[in-house]
Amino acid sequence: MTLEIYNSTKRQIPEELLEKAVLLVLEQEGYSAESVVGVYCGNKMIQRINREFLEHDYPTDTITFRYNKGSEVDGEFYISLDVVKENAAKFNVDFQDELLRVTFHSALHLIGYDDQTPEDRALMEEKEAFYLQYYHGQ
Repeated sequence: MTLEIYNSTKRQIPEELLEKAVLLVLEQEGYSAESVVGVYCGNKMIQRINREFLEHDYPTDTITFRYNKGSEVDGEFYISLDVVKENAAKFNVDFQDELLRVTFHSALHLIGYDDQTPEDRALMEEKEAFYLQYYHGQ
């Protein structure tokens, strides 16, 4: 089992906390990390990935790739710290809470949750809120 967190920016992030957040979602949902890589980056990198793989030419908060099926997850996710910072200000929430929310969101994508329809988006938002509350309750 491996989970690796990388930060390609100069911004300090709580890597251990983020690792625990990913593992929390995986374990609570009945999964484990076979090989998961999380990359926290800036808008330039995530926009390039978004353009190359999803044909969207703009930065986004997260992009997630799953490479296998089953309960042992092999995948990677990218999170733009620039978008996280913008969204924290936009929604008037703490940067770390928004960072955790997007990290939970990425972990949910890794295990198959989607947010393409309003119903799917509502379920993911419910799960994100659950994990944020669970995390703060510890």
